[in-house]
Amino acid sequence: MYKEVKMTPARKSTRKPAIVMTRSDHGSLTRLAESFANQNADLADELFAELDRARVVADADLRPDVVRIGSTLRFTSDTGDDRTVTLVFPGEADIAEGKISILTPIGIALIGLSAGQAIDWTGRNGHVHRLSVESVEAPGAAIAAAREHELRTA
Repeated sequence: MYKEVKMTPARKSTRKPAIVMTRSDHGSLTRLAESFANQNADLADELFAELDRARVVADADLRPDVVRIGSTLRFTSDTGDDRTVTLVFPGEADIAEGKISILTPIGIALIGLSAGQAIDWTGRNGHVHRLSVESVEAPGAAIAAAREHELRTA
């Protein structure tokens, strides 16, 4: 006679991808999280966790395909969303214009990711979602491209 053993399915790793952040964004976001901690400790703690795990580099050393404050990026999600947004500070947020605040669960999840990376994040409703960064445009790149286009066509 033998004993029946139930096998439990292997759990999927939820390890977060490596992220990179500029020294100036890291400093600004640390101050923002500190000032926000009394209003929403959980969200501030999430931001602190991302700041703690980020590799900090000089502003000039950040690759243009890394999400930072002011970046415009396209992401897809496991729910079928395909959105283009700009990551901004809270006072500049405007969903109608596609500007999402760093002080949202999705904003915190996006900071420091580069094109091709994916991350799991928990929405305000408590559901876990997976998003993938498809492309990133550095802050000011759209303005510079428009100016260059104007100069060539003038």
